[in-house]
Amino acid sequence: MAPTSTPQTPFGRVLTAMVTPFTADGTLDLPGARRLAAHLVDAGNDGLVVNGTTGESPTTSDAEKEQLVRAVLEAVGDRAFVVAGVGTNDTRHSVELARQAEAAGAHGLLVVTPYYNKPPQEGLYRHFTTVADATGLPVMLYDIPGRSAVPVETETLVRLAEHPRIVANKDAKGDLASASWVMARTDMVYYSGEDVLNLPLLSIGAVGVVSVVGHLVSAELRAMIDAFTAGDVAKAREIHQRLLPVYTGIFRTQGVILTKAALGLQGLPAGPLRLPLIEADEAQIAQLRQDLSAGGVEL
Repeated sequence: MAPTSTPQTPFGRVLTAMVTPFTADGTLDLPGARRLAAHLVDAGNDGLVVNGTTGESPTTSDAEKEQLVRAVLEAVGDRAFVVAGVGTNDTRHSVELARQAEAAGAHGLLVVTPYYNKPPQEGLYRHFTTVADATGLPVMLYDIPGRSAVPVETETLVRLAEHPRIVANKDAKGDLASASWVMARTDMVYYSGEDVLNLPLLSIGAVGVVSVVGHLVSAELRAMIDAFTAGDVAKAREIHQRLLPVYTGIFRTQGVILTKAALGLQGLPAGPLRLPLIEADEAQIAQLRQDLSAGGVEL
């Protein structure tokens, strides 16, 4: 059973893009994944994204992706939305992953812009709609040209919003004008996909976040969103500014690297990374400790 959704918040408000815990020998740590998922929901998340970029999806197998979805669902049940990342740069493969995720019980799909092959806008439109047609699950697009090389243009997003199952967009484009126009012209729901822009995106109509730093500051993110939606903009801004060192610290290098390092410092499941990602070195961890302390995170 899925949690209760509304058209305004189809996947909740605070979602963390969860890391994939591995054991010391690099295999999938399913007990660790269940423990981390439960911890994150207890900390204030009403949704989790698994098998996304922060979940090291480029280096996990299809079978591991299915096992991870099932494990997280076992851990959080109907307490949180479980959104499965199924994005690849091969439409047929994404369709297979979408159907696999639906069979495993996922509540929704995250579909990233195809990367590396740089399709034209019509190719993006057909890719997203083909994946959305493959299951009965609601879809959150993921627009992140920093990784995909190609942005989803405003007019393409407006067209995609007409699809009955494409209900949301995780925005990591850094283009507030485009986001404003899409929200003004459609019913597509926006989630911030770039932590430092969480509050700016809320200010123009986003309903929530899909966060990396949510691994560490879920309660603060929820407090910021609650303050903003209640009209207390000053409090929301104060929380945003207090979290700036956390936003900066986690992304001094690739976000998964320092998120796993931080979780390890807190005694939470994370484990090593799979190549080509590598573990944080001593200097990076020392800097991370300073950044997180400045942002109020206890280690």
